[in-house]
Amino acid sequence: MAAKGRQRGGRPLRRQAEKRLELRTIVVFCEGRNSEPDYINGLKKLAHIAENTALSIHIHPDHGVPLTLVRRAVEYNKDPEVDEMLVPFDVEWPLNHPNLAQAVNLAQSNDTNLAISNPCFEIWLMLHHQACGAFMDTESAERLSRRLDGRPGKSIDAETYMPMRKKAARHAERLDVRHDQNGTVFPHDNPSSGMYTFLWSLEGKG
Repeated sequence: MAAKGRQRGGRPLRRQAEKRLELRTIVVFCEGRNSEPDYINGLKKLAHIAENTALSIHIHPDHGVPLTLVRRAVEYNKDPEVDEMLVPFDVEWPLNHPNLAQAVNLAQSNDTNLAISNPCFEIWLMLHHQACGAFMDTESAERLSRRLDGRPGKSIDAETYMPMRKKAARHAERLDVRHDQNGTVFPHDNPSSGMYTFLWSLEGKG
């Protein structure tokens, strides 16, 4: 009989456990119930991400605005088991969400990451299919996004987006470079999406 606390072959179980990599824990607070969580869940299913990252999604029950989401994330960030917080949110046009500057300042002062899409998350989805350079309002972005992937509503098939995610990230990064060169600052950086910075942090720039 093998000694207690040892596997067949004589290796201590404790030493085996010590070699396992601890998962990086990221909690994502979403304002919507459809496209954003669908997309994050698609990332969760990628084997190389699942091996080293635990992504947890929290959806605001009342379709929270950015400042509400950031406040909830800051409160949750007190949990010592959480490594990183992420709040993806939309700017919206022609009528912006309220208190955008306060939301950004609160996140920056409380170690909470943001992934802001301007005017909306559908810009990030569009960038998987094509580069986008023209100012867009929310309704136009949603309509074009649905036309590009053929979906009838807000829910997306994330698996169809995963193979194109790094192309989208490159497109989004180029938009940020263009806005920087033009001196265009938030919330006037339309179109744009900070989702690419989250993607690079998950799996490296490529």
